Amino acid sequence: MSQKVMSEDEKFLFLDKDFINSPVAQADWAAKKLVWVPSEKHGFEAASIKEEHGDEVLVELADNGKKVTCNKDDIQKMNPPKFSKVEDMAELTHLNEASVLHNLRERYFSGLIYTYSGLFCVVVNPYKMLPIYSEKIIDMYKGKKRHEVPPHIYSITDNAYRNMMQDREDQSILCTGESGAGKTENTKKVIQYLAVVASSHKGKKESSAPSGSQLAYGELEKQLLQANPILEAFGNAKTIKNDNSSRFGKFIRINFDVTGFIVGANIETYLLEKSRCVRQAKTERTFHIFYYMVSGAKDKLREELLLENFTNYRFLSNGNVQIAGSQDDDMYEETMEAMTIMGFTDEEKAGVLKVVSTVLQLGNIEFKKERNQEQATMPDNTAAQKVCHLQGINVTDFTRAILTPRIKVGREVVQKAQTKEQADFAVEALAKAMYERLFRWLLGRVNKALDKTKRQGASFLGILDIAGFEIFEDNSFEQLCINYTNEKLQQLFNHTMFILEQEEYQREGIEWNFIDFGLDLQPCIELIERPNNPPGILALLDEECWFPKATDVSFVEKLCNTQGNHIKFAKPKQLKDKTEFSVLHYAGKVDYNATAWLTKNMDPLNDNVTALLNNSSIPIVQELWKDMDRVVGLDTLAKMSDSGAPSSSKTKKGMFRTVGQLYKESLAKLMTTLHNTQPNFVRCIIPNHEKRAGKLDANLVLEQLRCNGVLEGIRICRQGFPNRIVFQEFRQRYEILTAGAIPKGFMDGKQACCLMMKNLDLDPNLYRIGQSKIFFRTGVLAQLEEERDLKITVIIIALQAQARGFLARKAFAKRQQQLTAMKVIQRNCAAYLKLRNWQWWRLFTKVKPLLQVTRQEEEMTLKEEELQKTKEAAQRFETELKDITLKHTQVVEERNQLQERLQAETELYAEAEEMRVRLEAKKQELEEILHEMEARLEEEEDRGVALQAERKKMQQQIQELEEHLDEEEDARQKLQLEKVSCEGKIKKLEDDILVMEDQNNKLLKERKLLEERVADYSANLAEEEEKSKNLAKLKTKHESMISELEVRLKKEEKTRQELEKNKRKLEAESNDLQDQIADLQSQIADLKAQLAKKEDELQATLARLEEETAHKNNALKKIRELEGIISDLQEDLESERAARNKAEKAKRDLGEELEALKSELEDTLDTTAAQQELRAKREQEVTMLKRAMEDESRAHEAQVHEMRQKHTQAVEELTDQLEQAKRVRTNLEKAKQALEKETSELTVEIRSITQAKQDVENKKKKVESQFSDLQSRYSESEKQKAELGERVTKITVELESVTNLLNEAEGKNIKLSKDVAALTSQVQDTQELLAEETRQKLQFSTRLRQMEDERNSIQEQLEEESEAKRVVERHVSTLTVQLSDFKKKLDEASGNIELLEESKKRLQRDLEAANNQFDEKSTAYDKLEKTKNRLQQELEDVMMDLDNQRQTVSNLEKKQKKFDQMLAEEKSISSKYADERDRAEAEAREKETRALSLARALEEARDAREELERANKALRLEMEDLVSSKDDVGKNVHELEKSKRSLEAQVEEMKTQMEELEDELQAAEDAKLRLEVNMQALKAQFERDLLGRDEMGEEKKRQLVKQVRELETELEDERKQRSAMAAAKKKLEVDIKDLESQIDSSNKGRDEAIKQLRKLQAQMKDYQRDLDDARSAREEVLTTAKESERKAKSLEAELMQLQEDLAAAERAKKQAEAERDELADELSSNTSGKSALADEKRRLEAKIAQLEEELEEEQSNMEMINDRLRKSVQQAEQLNNELQAERATSQKNESARQQLERQNKDLKTKLQEMEKDVKNKFKASISSLEAKVAQLEEQLEQENREKQAGAKAMRQKDKKMKDLLIQVEEERKQAEQYKDQADKANVRVKQLKRQLEESEEESQRATAARRKLQRELDEATEANDAMSREVTTLKNKLRRGNEPSFSSSSSSSTTRRTGGVSRRAVIDTSDAAEDDVDMQGDYNGTKASE
Repeated sequence: MSQKVMSEDEKFLFLDKDFINSPVAQADWAAKKLVWVPSEKHGFEAASIKEEHGDEVLVELADNGKKVTCNKDDIQKMNPPKFSKVEDMAELTHLNEASVLHNLRERYFSGLIYTYSGLFCVVVNPYKMLPIYSEKIIDMYKGKKRHEVPPHIYSITDNAYRNMMQDREDQSILCTGESGAGKTENTKKVIQYLAVVASSHKGKKESSAPSGSQLAYGELEKQLLQANPILEAFGNAKTIKNDNSSRFGKFIRINFDVTGFIVGANIETYLLEKSRCVRQAKTERTFHIFYYMVSGAKDKLREELLLENFTNYRFLSNGNVQIAGSQDDDMYEETMEAMTIMGFTDEEKAGVLKVVSTVLQLGNIEFKKERNQEQATMPDNTAAQKVCHLQGINVTDFTRAILTPRIKVGREVVQKAQTKEQADFAVEALAKAMYERLFRWLLGRVNKALDKTKRQGASFLGILDIAGFEIFEDNSFEQLCINYTNEKLQQLFNHTMFILEQEEYQREGIEWNFIDFGLDLQPCIELIERPNNPPGILALLDEECWFPKATDVSFVEKLCNTQGNHIKFAKPKQLKDKTEFSVLHYAGKVDYNATAWLTKNMDPLNDNVTALLNNSSIPIVQELWKDMDRVVGLDTLAKMSDSGAPSSSKTKKGMFRTVGQLYKESLAKLMTTLHNTQPNFVRCIIPNHEKRAGKLDANLVLEQLRCNGVLEGIRICRQGFPNRIVFQEFRQRYEILTAGAIPKGFMDGKQACCLMMKNLDLDPNLYRIGQSKIFFRTGVLAQLEEERDLKITVIIIALQAQARGFLARKAFAKRQQQLTAMKVIQRNCAAYLKLRNWQWWRLFTKVKPLLQVTRQEEEMTLKEEELQKTKEAAQRFETELKDITLKHTQVVEERNQLQERLQAETELYAEAEEMRVRLEAKKQELEEILHEMEARLEEEEDRGVALQAERKKMQQQIQELEEHLDEEEDARQKLQLEKVSCEGKIKKLEDDILVMEDQNNKLLKERKLLEERVADYSANLAEEEEKSKNLAKLKTKHESMISELEVRLKKEEKTRQELEKNKRKLEAESNDLQDQIADLQSQIADLKAQLAKKEDELQATLARLEEETAHKNNALKKIRELEGIISDLQEDLESERAARNKAEKAKRDLGEELEALKSELEDTLDTTAAQQELRAKREQEVTMLKRAMEDESRAHEAQVHEMRQKHTQAVEELTDQLEQAKRVRTNLEKAKQALEKETSELTVEIRSITQAKQDVENKKKKVESQFSDLQSRYSESEKQKAELGERVTKITVELESVTNLLNEAEGKNIKLSKDVAALTSQVQDTQELLAEETRQKLQFSTRLRQMEDERNSIQEQLEEESEAKRVVERHVSTLTVQLSDFKKKLDEASGNIELLEESKKRLQRDLEAANNQFDEKSTAYDKLEKTKNRLQQELEDVMMDLDNQRQTVSNLEKKQKKFDQMLAEEKSISSKYADERDRAEAEAREKETRALSLARALEEARDAREELERANKALRLEMEDLVSSKDDVGKNVHELEKSKRSLEAQVEEMKTQMEELEDELQAAEDAKLRLEVNMQALKAQFERDLLGRDEMGEEKKRQLVKQVRELETELEDERKQRSAMAAAKKKLEVDIKDLESQIDSSNKGRDEAIKQLRKLQAQMKDYQRDLDDARSAREEVLTTAKESERKAKSLEAELMQLQEDLAAAERAKKQAEAERDELADELSSNTSGKSALADEKRRLEAKIAQLEEELEEEQSNMEMINDRLRKSVQQAEQLNNELQAERATSQKNESARQQLERQNKDLKTKLQEMEKDVKNKFKASISSLEAKVAQLEEQLEQENREKQAGAKAMRQKDKKMKDLLIQVEEERKQAEQYKDQADKANVRVKQLKRQLEESEEESQRATAARRKLQRELDEATEANDAMSREVTTLKNKLRRGNEPSFSSSSSSSTTRRTGGVSRRAVIDTSDAAEDDVDMQGDYNGTKASE
């Protein structure tokens, strides 16, 4: 990719790899040892380590060179440059925050916004449009795997789509992130990609265009795309971070059919931010639809909707806020168009817009306070009128419902006036609820439109667009829900990552302790969602919503009390508010503020207004408010605010659910769907808050990575082995570190890596070696990279040293040669300087050229002959040139024709290849169809047999029905006559029915209203019943008190009547009686005041009860305090004893005073009335003192009673806690047993999996044995290769000897050396080919999947070879033309090259042998390829078997899940039974304790009775004494009679009380007996049930054994069916083999053609080399020819000159001869002229000698030219021979090609015929079957229904049987558990009995001490009685002694009554301990005696 110039869209997808592989960056990283240092601005900065001082490190920053000291733990390692801008961050060797941030930053700045991080796809918002979403990009990603293309959302979508289609597994894409991160845009891109890829209207575009009536609203994909604008308009808004922010979460579920086309969609939403309707922050907008409607609605619609300007609406806080780049009116039109496409009618659109307009108008309703009251008023109701007009309701009813709504208080309905704040809250809540319901309705309408298609979805792909984890300054309830969702999603990611890692490690066979990282998040999730024990946040919030007086503060306090010790819960250190608490999420600690959480969770509304809206005249408004029963009304809020009984917590519990419950349920549904899918994770990230492109805030991105779970995923990666490298790549890159470890020759990649790892001396914990990869922990690869860099630097330094040494030696040798040459030149120069002046040297130089003068004429003749020969040769060359040019043109034409043929052949070959691929695909499809059709055929045959049997039955039935029909026809004729008469009646009845229907409609409406009222009344009834229960309890208490008071009042009235009688009788004593009446009235007032106090105390005790229930959990802490209080009480008891002693002393003193008074009274009986008055005053003082004593004793008893109650409550709380601990223990034991069951089931599953694994391993062993055979074959081929290598070495040796011989023989062996070089290059090519073959064979196991790529590469090679062949042919043609010119010249030079030809023939023979061996190797390789294909098929079969095994495993898992569900149901049933048993036992215990307490009370009552009888006897004795002593006084008789009567009345009352107590005791004993009988019956019944269940269990066991046997028989049947299927499969395989044989023949032809092509390629390479040699030789010949031509021309010119010179010389000779003759004549006369002539002669001879030398040189040149011509002629002949051979081979190729074409045509025709035959057969069989099915389907419908019903019944019975079996097994286990628990409980009971015995001993000691006190008290009471008798005697003596006796009797009666009350209190508190009862009885006894 780096070589090609990338386009604009590819720049934003592909990575520039030149940057990664730059050696400069690698060297810089290795030299500086760069690391990452934390930085506040940039997050992390690059720096190099300078010094280390312990834990601190001195570091130099890379950017500015600044030195900084850092902590060693803060420094993070840097990855090598090899990992820069890596596409998958999981491949980083140092997985840390700095590396992740740096990688994202570098990719973002390079325009690469998508990055993988393991399973995540991280997307950084670019804030600009990128050209990476076009159709070209979609086509690029279509059908590609994840690693084949760069990261993109399209890749995620395509992989999910392909996985869904291949694995038939539902997929999901989870997009999360902050607001503005790009979640919605990415979901749009996913839907866009799926709409393009999976469109069901691809081929129907042309056909569907005219027929638009079929889809009136557009295609499904168009609707799916158009659903987005509607949701964006109603659910998106402008925020600070994002202009189009989704204010809700959505899950889009797109359904696909079996073929992969979209058939429907469904959208679910979560957490709509409805509060945005009411108020917005600054620069923010509410939902878009409000602005679209106000700005886009036209005039008529605007009037209908009553729209105004933006500024007139209060709910639009910021007015008209515009969004850059979008117009609201255009968007309005777009949304309306989208709604029409989705199928919205005009009425529905208008209704939707009316609802939106009403939401705006609701904000304009204003309320004001009245002056003197807080009641709200509506001074201007124009906005209310508009709202009511838009919603179709009455204005007055609306205003009344808002201002004075009707609220139920008890059974009455009251109109409550609302305050201004309450009215504003109601209107805002109504607006929010109205918009939310509209949004839900729109969503349902969109879903209805998207699910219109009738096709069923086979699978689906879900897209989740939800807000990510965010931590704000103020986190509310919505943020808790979002964070809770992200916790669940992160748990899903961790779980899936854990599963994928586990599969990878299992696939590679690596031992690793598996960790389920999803469990890390479980505590936090349980803290939020746990329902009980202890309840979580949502459960506590729901619980608080029902409690009266519950507030947000109480909710937080309760949460802190229940969850204070939880790991993930914390209270903030600095509490700003009492409503704050903290939760420790996976992304960090989040502080939540719980203000207004209760109202948000309740989501209350004004139910009066909702009732009005439910009865609206507009249908859409009625539909929106049809579920108004679920609304939280004002009465619940009133109960929340006002105080009430705690029983009101159960009101309306079934009527509605809270927001938390609804969200929890929807989230649980979502998580179940996601768990059933294969998830794909997309994490969107905001780079900055400024919306600027190209800027990245490091801290912001790091925080989002932490929140999004990316760093959590990296943490999980660090736990395992994140870095994985294939063996070959590891060996190739790091073999340099272990140079001598791997021996030469072939070695398996795994073995080589094992040897390398041994030599590297790495810790075995840092790596694992798998089957195809080697796995490393984090940081190991960086260490290896550093070592590799060091090794490479050492090697390069050594190489540089060698190169420099070589260059230095070469320069030195050159200098030495220069020195020697200079010495030779100097020596020659010195010799010349010596010889130049020597005469003999001069003479030698002059004489030497004259030695050859005599041979000039002979040489001249030879030269002339040579000239003529050269002229003739030139003429010949010209003629040959002409012939060669003609032949050249012919050859060029032939070459062009061959090129055209070759092109046609290559095109045909490509078409044939394409056809072959298509045919193979069709073949596979047909095979699949065949298998399906065969299965169908078998099913249809079975059906046919069954249908024939049923047909016979049906024929019999038809005959019976025909007979029945005849009878029915007769009846029908009769009925037709009756029909005519009935029709008239029917018409009348129809008219009546119409009238009745009208009445019925009215009645139905009334019925609805009545039902609503009944529902309200039923709710009120439930409330009133609960209140009545509470009131009944209070009533009973009050009635008991009133009865007591009435008794008192009756007694007082009796005394009053007696006093009135005495008044009539004794008029003198009227004043005294009036005084007594006044005193009695004051006493009654005191009693009433005491009653009021008691009632107040009752209310206070109720409040205390509530407080004590709230503080029940703190009981353990308060036990110590109670112990301290008990010790204080003991001290108080001692102080009370001291006080009693004091009181006794005081009594003694009083007794002494009384005795003194007696004496004085006896002395002064006859004194004056003044003294009597003094005595009366003193007696009054005595009575006052007695009253004070009694009050003090009462207060003391009340204190003791309260302390006892507290003690008993503490004991009860401890017992409750013990019972809770027991329950928790039982639950834990149950959970333990369930876990043990699960482990046993898991062991069974593991055994089955191990068996499957053993089967797979057996198959694997078979494959390995086949692979070992292949390896043996491969070793044989390597041996052959070694032999070839030896032969090649021999050939090279021979070649070297030949070259030596040729060098010694001739110096002109340039061509031979070139041929040898060519041969050696060929040998090297063969060696390289062999090496490539070995590499391919090594890569055989890994390249199974890459065969298609190899085929493509082979096609490309063929094309290249064809192009090379064309080039060669061009060169051959040119060479033939050029060589034909030199044929004639080279004929003469053929003799010298015979030796060379012989050597060449030898080499050719060797080459032919090598080629033959190469052909054999290629055949062996083809055989290997065939075996490889066979292995591929076997592997596919194995994979099919594996898929079948997986299906069986999945079926087993489903069965296991069903079994688990049944187990859970049985467990729940058993737990119910156990709870019932526990309850029965608890009730029995309570009743036993009550019986004991009643028995004790009876005993106490009997003791009291005996004491009362004693007192009665004493009183009688006193009466007799008084009667005897007061004989003289007649008046006192009446008083004595009165006192007697009163005492008798008291005795009767005591008797009645005793009888009541005895009755109660009898009833308690009866209840005890009943309970014992019931317990025995329950025990017997339980034992019977156990026996019955055991019997049932045995029966179920037998049935299960039967079912197992039946299943075994079914398995055997299935095996038989499989064998039959295998036989049918074999038949099909025979047919397929026939087809395959035909295809194999074609493949063989293709293989032969490929072999021939390879041979041709080898020959072409040889020819290319020969041609290159020939070219070089030709060029040399041409250059020599040109030089020879130049020299010839120059020689010709010189010859011409020489000829002219010769002619001139001849002339001169003649002249000279003439002159000689003349001179001879003259010589005779003149001898003096001889010397001059001799000089001229010498001069001429010298010229002739020079010319002869030049001729000799020319002759030598001509000889050289002739030699070269001969060589070129020989080469031309060789090339001609080779050309003929090539022509023959090309003709063979043409013939082979024609044969292949014929074979291809034959195969095509055969395939077409086969396809036609198969299609015809299938069509015929299908048509016949369809006809049969059509005939039989009508007959089968009824029987099928009956069968289905029977089958359902059978299934239900089977399920019941299975359930019963499971129940029996569970009950057995539970019985065993119960036995264990009973044993443990017995041990515990024994321990408790011991403790009780010890406590009883202590209580006995205390009772002994109390009895002592009681005796002392008895003695004191007896003394007191004696004193009182004496006092009474004295009083009787006095005249006015009635008052003290009356007061004493009244006081004694009051004490007795209080004693009775206290006894009742003791009976009520039946759970108290024995010692408390004894103490209370003692004190009651004292009271009675007093």
